[in-house]
Amino acid sequence: MSSDPLVVGDDGIARCWWGASTPDYQVYHDTEWGFPVADDHRLFEKLCLEGFQSGLSWLTVLRKRPDFRRVFHGFDAKRVAAMGAEDVTRLLADATIIRHRGKIEAAIANAAAALDVADEWGTLAAFFWSFEPLDRPPSTEPTTAESAALAKELKRRRFRFVGPTTAYAFMQATGIVNDHVPGCATRSEVATARQRFVRPTTSRTS
Repeated sequence: MSSDPLVVGDDGIARCWWGASTPDYQVYHDTEWGFPVADDHRLFEKLCLEGFQSGLSWLTVLRKRPDFRRVFHGFDAKRVAAMGAEDVTRLLADATIIRHRGKIEAAIANAAAALDVADEWGTLAAFFWSFEPLDRPPSTEPTTAESAALAKELKRRRFRFVGPTTAYAFMQATGIVNDHVPGCATRSEVATARQRFVRPTTSRTS
């Protein structure tokens, strides 16, 4: 991490230090990271991609995201859950994505787990947003008590590649927390979006 958490770009806009490091990051930082997400397809996609990012640069995953969407059927959990051994072999030979057997198999297993969660809670969104912490300042730590709790619950439900660090990166990316640093122009935009955001609620009966 940069010693200065805030950077002012050539356009005069203050951003989190990483948000101005490449054009790809700038677009992602300004328009996506931290904005609240309630769509189940997008939530499943983000969880899978955070798993693929484990041990790698997020920029690598971001640049390969169109191909991940292509090979994983737009992250439609029903279609991904139906993928099998032949699909894994095929994807291991596809250089457009990250060819890691464990992560590919995890995405398929996680699709089945995600369908079970959606059946129980009504939506994936209701489940994930139930881990939203109470109002707190941005964190500089890689995990929090809430991400540890989310990771523990995901593992109990047989999700893979979902440790506390991955869970927290997911929470940051989907707006469950707002970790844009103070002074970042996008932080206030995310704060407004979160204020207007209607938290998904569960439709489960038990």
